[in-house]
Amino acid sequence: MKTIAVPSPASSRRRLEWPSIVLAAVIHAGWLTATFYANMMAWWVALPIGAWLIAWHMSLQHEVIHGHPTRLPWLNDLLGSLPISLWLPYHRYKASHLGHHRGETLTDPIDDPESHYITADRYARSLLPERLLLRANNTLLGRLTVGPLLGQAVFLTREARLILAGDGDAIRGWLVHLPGLALVVAWLTLVCHLSLLSYVVLFVYPGYSLALVRSFAEHRSADAADHRTAIVERTPILGLLFLNNNLHVVHHLQPGLPWYRIPAAYRADRAALLQHNGGLVYRGYLDVARRYLLRQHHDLVHRRELRAPAAIPGWCAAAASRRGRPRSDRAVSSPSPRTG
Repeated sequence: MKTIAVPSPASSRRRLEWPSIVLAAVIHAGWLTATFYANMMAWWVALPIGAWLIAWHMSLQHEVIHGHPTRLPWLNDLLGSLPISLWLPYHRYKASHLGHHRGETLTDPIDDPESHYITADRYARSLLPERLLLRANNTLLGRLTVGPLLGQAVFLTREARLILAGDGDAIRGWLVHLPGLALVVAWLTLVCHLSLLSYVVLFVYPGYSLALVRSFAEHRSADAADHRTAIVERTPILGLLFLNNNLHVVHHLQPGLPWYRIPAAYRADRAALLQHNGGLVYRGYLDVARRYLLRQHHDLVHRRELRAPAAIPGWCAAAASRRGRPRSDRAVSSPSPRTG
């Protein structure tokens, strides 16, 4: 098998990643324009535009969390922290998502803050309505309809509990979030004369729903840690929306690789990557929908049989060794919005 040389995260980052800077400018300018003219558009025009911009902004936040597009963390955070989704504090999302990249804990409901699995104990304690809701959320149709409401409710409830318990990280995260939230609300209500209810219905809720398309099938439980991350090919439109993280195995092996370099890295060693992830590949999101629109994506209860990953060749092995960290026996304190 051919081996390719992928630069380390430090060497792969230029001083300024101009495609990402241009993208950020387009997203923020698009959001300002769409919200300003939202009252002049029919709902069936405003909704797809608003949904795209919110989901695109969440993809941008995911990008800057991993150190893009500059070498200055504070500048990257500033670029991604405007809370146009209202409910999601950027710094809380950042802490949670970096915990998701712990390697051996991937999909584990205790140690992976973005796991959609639950423990056997939680399932045993759950009542029938909760089980039905979890099962609905485990189908693609349910994830798109009730998934945003469930994700927001769980996240905000846990955050409230942490704040009431005096958790310093949660308190600081929300204190940083509130000034940006006030700025967004002032723009929407005072300048655009757009009600918050209209904004949530036309922008926030459908945008979060669209973002959940990517995270729905990108991980699964497996004995080998390397077999838990999926690949979704043939996504010319949604690939742009998700900044190529549909090729998710590349992102987990090289989280420092800029979004616009992911497709080339994937094409250069597709066979090795498919062997690495055990062939967990979909022929586009229509393929995902065909399989799981009304069917369960996985068993809700995690097997928790985590084993060491098999050896892999070339750059995959090097990237995996940089990625892996020892498993923690404690639950992650920062709950995740599960956007992937």
